[in-house]
Amino acid sequence: EALRYLANKYSIEIEEDAPDPKQEELRDERDSLYNLNAYAQRIFSENLFEHEEGISVGLTYFHERGFGDEIIKRFQLGYSLIDWSAFSDVALKNGYKPEYLIKTGLSIPRKNEAGEADPSRLLDRFRGRIMFPVHNMTGKIIAFGGRILKKDDKAAKYVNSPESEIYHKSDVLYGIFFARNEIAKQDNCYLVEGYTDVLMAHQAGIVPVIATMGTESMY
Repeated sequence: EALRYLANKYSIEIEEDAPDPKQEELRDERDSLYNLNAYAQRIFSENLFEHEEGISVGLTYFHERGFGDEIIKRFQLGYSLIDWSAFSDVALKNGYKPEYLIKTGLSIPRKNEAGEADPSRLLDRFRGRIMFPVHNMTGKIIAFGGRILKKDDKAAKYVNSPESEIYHKSDVLYGIFFARNEIAKQDNCYLVEGYTDVLMAHQAGIVPVIATMGTESMY
């Protein structure tokens, strides 16, 4: 993936052997997961800036924490509506497959009368949360972190995407895409605790700042 990214950037043609069918299938799945995450980010960002609930709950929270719209848009932050299946419904309506919605962790299958997961009936994993997209080194969104804002003793404060073909928590640092150039330039970086610590540092002009993906998903 990194080689293809660089080759495309500098208009270099890559000569490849005939692709292995299994590798082709895996590559197609990864592309589908990347595309779905990119779509989800657009929906969540639209919710944050254009939906009444997103503005009153999510955007107000960010502004009260001292974050300006520039840093919010740079890190592509968003908001997931509190409705049980708002995102899943619109994603399905726009042609995204249930299997990929489940694999990315954006959706969770409901249980049928027998107590078994039913992939045809989906719930939103991140409903009612402000959303932090997690980018890889090339800027593709590989996962999300969601923070609940209303007090709910039964819900985890933070929920992360489960691991998938494109997301392995131990290999990821939050903010690395936005900090990588300055880290290389300064030959130095600062490790902080969480998402908002990274945002605050970047907003203050301290760019070589990243965080570990330390929050466990509760699902």
